Amino acid sequence: MNIMGIVLAAGQGKRMKSKLYKVLHRVCGKPMVGHVVHALEQIETHRTVVVVGHGAESVKSYLGDRAEYVMQEQQLGTGHAVLQAKELLAREEGITVVLYGDTPLVTSASIMDMIQLHKDKGAAATVMTAIMDNPFGLGRIIRNEEGRLAAIVEQKDCTAEQQQIQEINSGMYCFDNRKLFEALGKVTNNNAQNEYYLTDVISILVGENEVVEAYCTPDAMETLGVNDRVALAEAEQVMRARINRGHMLNGVTLIDAASTYIEADVQIGSDTIVYPGTVLKGNTKIGEDAIIGPQADITNSTLGSGVQVVHSVINEAVVGNETTVGPFAYLRPGTKLGEHVKIGDFVEIKNATLADDVKVSHLSYIGDAVVGKNVNFGCGAITVNYDGFNKQLTEVEENAFIGSNVNLIAPVKIGKGAYVVAGSTITQNVGDNDLAIARERQVNKPGYAEKLRNKFSAKKKLAQEQK
Repeated sequence: MNIMGIVLAAGQGKRMKSKLYKVLHRVCGKPMVGHVVHALEQIETHRTVVVVGHGAESVKSYLGDRAEYVMQEQQLGTGHAVLQAKELLAREEGITVVLYGDTPLVTSASIMDMIQLHKDKGAAATVMTAIMDNPFGLGRIIRNEEGRLAAIVEQKDCTAEQQQIQEINSGMYCFDNRKLFEALGKVTNNNAQNEYYLTDVISILVGENEVVEAYCTPDAMETLGVNDRVALAEAEQVMRARINRGHMLNGVTLIDAASTYIEADVQIGSDTIVYPGTVLKGNTKIGEDAIIGPQADITNSTLGSGVQVVHSVINEAVVGNETTVGPFAYLRPGTKLGEHVKIGDFVEIKNATLADDVKVSHLSYIGDAVVGKNVNFGCGAITVNYDGFNKQLTEVEENAFIGSNVNLIAPVKIGKGAYVVAGSTITQNVGDNDLAIARERQVNKPGYAEKLRNKFSAKKKLAQEQK
């Protein structure tokens, strides 16, 4: 049976008080509407339609071809929003799930459970509900003697007895697709807001003696709709805990989960240990048996197994197996490190490829470079890659040794097994197994240091007297 999805994402979200369209606000690194569409992708919907309005182009730009789109020019209620998908979906046979772009915590598991109940009962519609400790302001679920949904009563219309009901309407549903659009044609806007409500479809189906069921999700937080920054922070907290729990259940050790931030799309291998203060963002992938942190900040990067990173920033880089990074290192975009590489303290690597067993232990900058296997860079070594107009390439072939405080002025090539003496500024290529030295000859002037001290002392005394 075909499953379709409709995501309502046309509201402006004025209470967010933001220039950013509401459903594009991020929860654990991903726009809210992205979480919702991802949940539908996990249940393999036949078609997914996103109803857009304010900020339509931004939503389309983000989701791309993951969905089809219809425009709700005027926000005339939830029923009116779903009706915009009629031209695309009305002739389809199957089940249609209706979700909201600002409910990022809904899971594919709950959606599938709702669909399964819907199928098992042969329902025309099934409502996702939840039990709330404080349901004030939310529509209550009224069930009949058989436990089926009899009505949804809004807070303002509840009797004193109905106000005690804790089961609420989440606003998320699944429908027999044909019956959904047939009932939508009967919905009117005869209410105080002059809007067309999707809840009226439920009333119509109940009135026509159709089977209408209610699926109660075991986690009420899945129904949280984000309308302001307070709810956004609440959703972020819940999502963070859910993500961290998932990694721990998959064999990852989080020393202090409360102080570890991991975004939704991050992948981590088993037996990896993540220390406090670590931030893992974007499409970061980490292998098995790694040690990450404390205070590691890693974005859109791929790290192999057995990697160790401490007090360092890694952004759009690739790090090979058994490589160590830090403390206080910075791997910038385009960095590719081989296996068993050592990147030490206060080292910056940018747009450079370092082969296996390279060592850059401290206080160095390697940018726009290709480095062969088993090369050692001494303290303070620099590839001078920018001439004020263009970035130039430095090549260092395998088994070369680059001494401390060496400047390699690009474009330049250092051959296999070459040795560059400390303090040299290299402007010409160095051949295989050659030794290069490029610094002025040392000159010692006997007793001249004492003369300099006397000279400086006299100047200081004169300056004080003139005051």
